[in-house]
Amino acid sequence: MDGAATESGAGAGSGTGSGVTVVACAQVRLAVGDPAANRAATLDAIDRAAEAGARIVVLPELANSGYVFRDAAEAAALAEPVGPLVGDGSATEAAGPTVGAWTEAARRHGIVLVAGLAEKAPDGLIRNSAVLIDPDGVRAVYRKAHLWGRESEFFVPGDAPPPVVATAFGDVGLMVCYDLEFPEWVRLPALSGAELLCAPVNWPYAPRPEGERPAEVVRVQADAAVNRMFVAACDRAGPERGTDWVGGSVITDPDGFPLAGPHPGEETLLLAECRLADARDKHIGTYNDVHADRRPELYAPVAAGTRNTVGDNPATKKDSR
Repeated sequence: MDGAATESGAGAGSGTGSGVTVVACAQVRLAVGDPAANRAATLDAIDRAAEAGARIVVLPELANSGYVFRDAAEAAALAEPVGPLVGDGSATEAAGPTVGAWTEAARRHGIVLVAGLAEKAPDGLIRNSAVLIDPDGVRAVYRKAHLWGRESEFFVPGDAPPPVVATAFGDVGLMVCYDLEFPEWVRLPALSGAELLCAPVNWPYAPRPEGERPAEVVRVQADAAVNRMFVAACDRAGPERGTDWVGGSVITDPDGFPLAGPHPGEETLLLAECRLADARDKHIGTYNDVHADRRPELYAPVAAGTRNTVGDNPATKKDSR
């Protein structure tokens, strides 16, 4: 990331004292089909983030492989195993070179790392995944549940809920890119105690009205605010096979306000001081609590995948007299 910009931000009440964790998003350039170069770029970004004081570092989606695959065969050739999770003695396959290098970097710097990768899963399926790594090794792997665009040609979706991992710095949840656009899915890690949701993303560029911030960033802000948790979404930079990217990496506070980013299109390192324990307080003012005020018994159609019609909704039913 030679010559890349760095931005630092602090949340309300944040500082350099006890309880503050510096979170970083490394918006790096990646190249499909060049895992060695991608690995070098991500390791350089991790080093720079750690030197700047980051304790939790987030990398983009598919950071080992790049994104714009020609076909399923190319995706499969670039995928690599995650290896054993901490405490799992049943795994027989070692980590691939990228996860191995990331693990060594996390151990060397004493950090938590969240990164996206093309994964060759133990069952042989190719997944769009994210890992959480700390000095002990790989603590969790999450497999993207909601696939975007042509991703279904290359990957098999996951069906396990987003994990929440108790780390040395706070409780961290994982998901990947398009997952962020499903409020029901984002609610799951929030209800499981996530103080910080980390999301590796690759957001393809789309035109937007002059002066407007990227819609993807707005949705991340909403995810943070309605769940009262920090969110760190890490995008990428650099064109790839004719595709440009939003470059919308952003770190938000539990009110949904950006602490750092976005810097569309730039290769950059975002840093934000986050008092992660603040996300445990779900109150909005004196009378309201975004979790306690929920009425799940009313949301059955959402879980069932159905919808209320005008005739089924007493509030909109016409008087037949």
